[in-house]
Amino acid sequence: MSKADKIFKEMCRDILDNGFSSEGQPVRPRWEDGIPAHTIKRFGVVNRYDLSEEFPALTLRRTALKSAFDEILWIWQKKSSRVADLNSHIWDEWAGEDGTIGKAYGYQMSVKYKFPQGEMDQVDNVLWQLKNNPYSRRILTNLYNFRDLTEMNLEPCAYSMTFNVTGKKLNGILNQRSQDTLVANNWNVCQYALLLMMFAQVSGLEAGELVHVIADAHIYDRHVPLVEELISREEYPAPKVRLNPEVKDFYDFTVADLIVEDYQTGPQIVNIPVAV
Repeated sequence: MSKADKIFKEMCRDILDNGFSSEGQPVRPRWEDGIPAHTIKRFGVVNRYDLSEEFPALTLRRTALKSAFDEILWIWQKKSSRVADLNSHIWDEWAGEDGTIGKAYGYQMSVKYKFPQGEMDQVDNVLWQLKNNPYSRRILTNLYNFRDLTEMNLEPCAYSMTFNVTGKKLNGILNQRSQDTLVANNWNVCQYALLLMMFAQVSGLEAGELVHVIADAHIYDRHVPLVEELISREEYPAPKVRLNPEVKDFYDFTVADLIVEDYQTGPQIVNIPVAV
């Protein structure tokens, strides 16, 4: 059975049973009807996924892996903040009049900095380090640029990746300040697992462990019955997920290079209310 399912079930059970409720406190998010959106949260959740054992996609319900892959390419490869450059519509509500989400996510990846090896952006620095200085303990990225926060339509949730090579394995730590567990948890896990796999492949390495650190892992009040039903479901074996082995350059990957096989899941949850 999928280890990602077990991790997800244990995390959700812990949040529901031992979490802190924001009921009675002032909160920013609102439901569509204007009612405050309260949460039950756990602080400092850490989950570990060994990509050499299996790909961490939930089987309790289907994660849209192609769309998740498309979004991570939008941010890290296209380095775009234009919603028109994304094949899904998940960012549409955050788009401004100029059609972008401001100086967030992909924009931050496009900014060039002066590194010892020359001027380049954060993505190219990671790729250069993995090929030329793989055992460095300084291979990381950061999207939380305080100078630009007021010009971002949404401050980054998943904001930092630290890469670490151990032997021939590329490991990564994903830091996330906040996460809507039902809506986004496995989406983010799968995205950054795929990013780790891409970076490993083009650097002559093997994908190792993804460590996911969440500062505020929460379940919204109107999501509680949905989560309870989801974690009561049967688990299936993890799907087989791989990349086209012919791709040797990170900038050559497309959604068509993602190969997903034997992905058996429970039914999708539809009409999940989203707090904004």
